[in-house]
Amino acid sequence: MALILLPVCRNTLTTLRSTALSHVIPFDDNINFHKVLAGSIAIGTTLHTLAHVTCDFPRLISYPNDRHPFSITSAPGDDYLSVHIRTLGDWTSELRDLFGKCCEAQVTSKKATLSRLETTVIADSQIEDTRFPKVYIDGPYGAPAQNYKKYDILLLVGLGIGATPFISILKDLLNNIKTNDEVESVHGSEIGSFKNNGPGRAYFYWVTREQGSFDWFKGVMNEVADSDHSNVIEMHNYLTSVYEEGDARSALIAMVQSLQHAKNGVDIVSGSKIRTHFARPNWRKVFADLANAHKNSRIGVFYCGSPTLTKQLKDLSKEFSQSTTTRFHFHKENF
Repeated sequence: MALILLPVCRNTLTTLRSTALSHVIPFDDNINFHKVLAGSIAIGTTLHTLAHVTCDFPRLISYPNDRHPFSITSAPGDDYLSVHIRTLGDWTSELRDLFGKCCEAQVTSKKATLSRLETTVIADSQIEDTRFPKVYIDGPYGAPAQNYKKYDILLLVGLGIGATPFISILKDLLNNIKTNDEVESVHGSEIGSFKNNGPGRAYFYWVTREQGSFDWFKGVMNEVADSDHSNVIEMHNYLTSVYEEGDARSALIAMVQSLQHAKNGVDIVSGSKIRTHFARPNWRKVFADLANAHKNSRIGVFYCGSPTLTKQLKDLSKEFSQSTTTRFHFHKENF
């Protein structure tokens, strides 16, 4: 690329004119000289690019590993490790297709980004024709939500796939509830209660535009509804692609939803026992209600999602911490 500077190097050109190169390169013909330089630069650039492709490309296509961060959705007490992955690009699409080959329902649509795939068989390492791809795990790494146990109350807010880190927390709280119930059934209430083992209550707000995303954690939501007899966990699902409740444009679906939930105890939107609300939450009202219900408490506000809500939740945490006796501590994880 240094050839670009050759036309302005007068002393160098004078020296080159007195060499044998002057018979090959037209130093005294400005137009043709610049044409020769341009051609030389183009050839050099092409050769340089080909050298990189020849040396690096075979190594890249044969490299078996790919690194990508995902949130663990299983709890510390679970006997398995689970992650939830949303299809957003080529790599995750290929991973979904590989996983789909092991599932009962094959992936047939490129738009099936929110479909939940579950394995119906268990790969046996003794069998050569195992259908599961080999996965290498590096981590885990720290996240803002890992210190949730130091707070009295939890406010968990997830946007779309940002709900994943909070599912792990909800499962952990649910496991604590079950353990506490088992201990109390054997030893009585003098052993203590769940509140001594962590937060006394958790409020989970899941906001998403796509109805299909509720299938991700339908099992967890139903388990919370069935096992949380002390109302330690309060779950709120919000579907923003539908007009808010009370709007005439959403009246029909709201009426059908109410009738179905009253008859079968199942929400027609989420397919779970947790009732789904429409539009977006009134965050100021959420903070005001928490401040009134939990005076003199330390509330950990954990948000995971796009930066859209970060400033609003941070400002509300600061405002209500200054104007009430409740202290809100804001933590966020953007993607």
